[in-house]
Amino acid sequence: MSSRAIAPTPPGAAGLSPEAQESLQLIAEGITAIAGFGVAAIGLVRDDHLEMVAVAGSPQARRELVGRRTPLHLLTTELEVADDWGLLKFVPHERLRSDVETWGWVPTLEPVDSPDAWHPLDMLTAPLLDADGAMRGLVSIDLPDDGRRPGPDRRRLLERYAAQASRAVLRALEREELEEQVRLAGTARRVVRRASRQRTLSRILEESGEALVEGFRALGMWIQTFDEDGLGTGAIHATDGTTVVLPEAIVRIAERSAREAWEAQETVVVARGLLRDRLSDAEREEIVDLLDSIDVGSILFVPIGVGPECLGNLVLTRSHHGASWTDTEASAALDIGHDLGTAILNVRAFEREHRLVKELQALDQYKGQLIATLAHELKNPLTSIVGYLEMLEGEDVHGAVEQALSAMDRGARRMVRVIDDLLLLSKVGDPGNPVIPQPVDLGAVAADVIDLTSVAAQKRSISVHVEAPAYPVLASGDPDELDRVLSNLVSNAVKYSDPGRSVALRLAQDGEEVVVECCDEGFGISAEDQEKLFTEFFRSTNPVAVAQPGTGLGLAIVARIVARHGGRIELDSELGRGSTFRVRLPAATSFPTGG
Repeated sequence: MSSRAIAPTPPGAAGLSPEAQESLQLIAEGITAIAGFGVAAIGLVRDDHLEMVAVAGSPQARRELVGRRTPLHLLTTELEVADDWGLLKFVPHERLRSDVETWGWVPTLEPVDSPDAWHPLDMLTAPLLDADGAMRGLVSIDLPDDGRRPGPDRRRLLERYAAQASRAVLRALEREELEEQVRLAGTARRVVRRASRQRTLSRILEESGEALVEGFRALGMWIQTFDEDGLGTGAIHATDGTTVVLPEAIVRIAERSAREAWEAQETVVVARGLLRDRLSDAEREEIVDLLDSIDVGSILFVPIGVGPECLGNLVLTRSHHGASWTDTEASAALDIGHDLGTAILNVRAFEREHRLVKELQALDQYKGQLIATLAHELKNPLTSIVGYLEMLEGEDVHGAVEQALSAMDRGARRMVRVIDDLLLLSKVGDPGNPVIPQPVDLGAVAADVIDLTSVAAQKRSISVHVEAPAYPVLASGDPDELDRVLSNLVSNAVKYSDPGRSVALRLAQDGEEVVVECCDEGFGISAEDQEKLFTEFFRSTNPVAVAQPGTGLGLAIVARIVARHGGRIELDSELGRGSTFRVRLPAATSFPTGG
């Protein structure tokens, strides 16, 4: 019986669950009970090694063998000179190759005085092959009860026992692999579900870290992410939210290895005696020192990425006495590397969008402050200009001067209106100037607006009327700002309608909202212009509309006021068929009180 010791671990090794470990132990004990041999052992293939997982018949053999790992090539070298007994392979001690180390427990045995005596170094095994012919493990037996090598009759009996034991072991392994697949699939679902809805890397780790450690039966984990530009190294994060500090040499090795592993679409198991061929001696020494410093026996190194891009790596750790990493775990971890890559890419996209929104908000705030400052600076001298022009109205001046003064007055008053609009635009766009809501009777506001626009409407022979229910329509908001909304909508409807047309201002309540509709039979608005209609300083591309005076601020002010009141504005329009602006605002629950 044999197995060169590489890294002793206790029962439960090879990634087996306690249930599977117990099943294999019972099979080994059954072999000793019926095969006529004192010791039976079962080893499984893990990471190109044979790891002994169950030993029966000798407490000493069990202590020495369970958990021992033998490089598989040593075993195959021994079996090359074996006698082929069907399922069984027998290597007599006299054929042992001098260049091959003994690979296991050697019993204390005094051979019987017979030509067919069993020697302590004799080896009798039954390789466990799956349906594809791949070796999954090995059953070994030692110490025959009669002290002799089996004859033909006993070989046939042992072969039947070996066939039964092989089927039992393979069924146990298949059952264990199925359970492992179910467990890891559950882990993957939890990781995907938790990671996909997070917006920061720290939250991804916080939500998925526990599932990863528990699902993979790991000691711990960390994630290394690369910079967004793909150059250099990003952060290294642990599940507890702290930043892991690793030696710079290790970071460089991990970064290069992650990209190589992602390109090859593979995971890498790292442990003493199990290091990649691509590593230099100095790098191997660095890795071994790291494992020792953090008291870790092995690492499952998983690349993280999306498409052709490697975004980082996931590291799962196990203790010196932990189980070996299985192929099923490696495959599941690689799938999770893809899922985490998608989640990290989404986080980065969200962070970029968030930064962009912040920058745009800061730019908008700066623009508002700049507009307010300039408007204030312009308003003071304009007020003086308008005042002096009013003083000159009573003076006796000749026609040319009077015409010039009139033009100056019109231009100055137009600039005052622009400045007032700019100041209002700045005010309603300032997040530090919230609305102090109160009930506003929109019927009363509408009546005032119709009265103020009546002169302009009469000049163009346009009829303006209000359609409202018998009960008050109450909105919750700022009275002056809502007055400005209705005023801008109605004045625009009058301005951009042909003479002889009509404008309707309709008020209604719809559940917890009030609805204001301003309908005209004017020029209409093209689909292209509608996309930019509520933008500051936008003027229509329709030449007929451009001919009308305006600042391009009226509807921008309306949109900002509506938005800051928690409402929304809708537009139905078509060129040549007029427009309907529909504003929805929160309804008030009580009538405004008089002062």
